[in-house]
Amino acid sequence: MKKLIFILAAVLGIVLVVYLADKTTRLRPSVSAEGRSQSARANAPDFSLRNLDGTHTTLAQYKGKVVLVNFWATWCAPCRVEIPWLIGMQQKYGPRGFTVVGLAMDDEEEAGVAPFVSKEKFPVSGQRLTMNYPILIGTAEVADKFGGLLGFPTSVLISKDGKVVTTITGIIDEGAMSKKIESELE
Repeated sequence: MKKLIFILAAVLGIVLVVYLADKTTRLRPSVSAEGRSQSARANAPDFSLRNLDGTHTTLAQYKGKVVLVNFWATWCAPCRVEIPWLIGMQQKYGPRGFTVVGLAMDDEEEAGVAPFVSKEKFPVSGQRLTMNYPILIGTAEVADKFGGLLGFPTSVLISKDGKVVTTITGIIDEGAMSKKIESELE
């Protein structure tokens, strides 16, 4: 009987420790972007990163456009799932003042990213297309400026005036993101 009580006490102790650890380290949900006024949004951090041609691109260059910054990696399966959606969004909304900016977070940098971007084709509206938006070589420092990454993909929607609208860790909801983009383009 003492052995059973000891085991139950140990299990309850472990459950309590896990619960308290989860409670103290869990990210608190913030007010949704839809619930904030435009002035309450945080400024998106600027950055300067190399593109696949070796020249530098800054986020400030896209001021006046709605921008979806997408942290991704060539080895990331969920990233590959959403790339066709991003290609489609670029096709649909690009002419209206929108752009996706992909920040490749691969360790090999251009050695692995450039061939992937130029050769990998994704199914979009019955066609097989390569990535049609700017790809930059991301860094941990830039990821930290955006609050750090909890996983891939991570997407940050930025308004025309350079404010963070929403940040999504994990695969985006294509329909919900399209609605957010459309509302920012109005």
